[in-house]
Amino acid sequence: MADPFALFDEWFAEARASEPNDPNAMALATAAADGQPHVRMVLLKGHGPDGFVFYSNEQSAKGSQLAENARAALLFHWKSVRRQIRIEGAVERVASDEADAYFAIRSRDSQLGAWASDQSRPLDARETFENRFDEMKRRFEGEDVPRPPHWGGYRVVPDRIEFWTDRPHRLHERRLFTHGAKGGWTEGLLYP
Repeated sequence: MADPFALFDEWFAEARASEPNDPNAMALATAAADGQPHVRMVLLKGHGPDGFVFYSNEQSAKGSQLAENARAALLFHWKSVRRQIRIEGAVERVASDEADAYFAIRSRDSQLGAWASDQSRPLDARETFENRFDEMKRRFEGEDVPRPPHWGGYRVVPDRIEFWTDRPHRLHERRLFTHGAKGGWTEGLLYP
């Protein structure tokens, strides 16, 4: 049996070498307490056997949904290598020091944008956001931009990882890894 994280690393390296834009882009699916599903694209910012990490405004729609229902699904689709990976699992918060470290390496404009944006909330005019952004530029001029208290990271801790490979005539290959209640991974195949 293969290690699903080693296999992810192999496929991700191939995608980084051939995917023209954002090989770390992944669809993130969440559901609110009422069960209504929501999906959007986010960027993978860290991964390993402990899970798959992305960052966001915790007061955004996705942050609210994850606070109500701390489970999510991820989908990587790499058209250039004709592969996709589906990941499902529980979601936990990234430690503050880890979020601080990542925030510190973001571009300054991205840092300022995190302060200026009320992500997912209604915006009366683009000019309002641009004015808030300019206000943050003035506020933090000449100093490091600290991580906002409402901004942090999430880690999807997988219990299912599926590796899908395109094959001619829709005779695809699907390898499913499931994490057992007592630990360890089990590998099996799924019909295409």
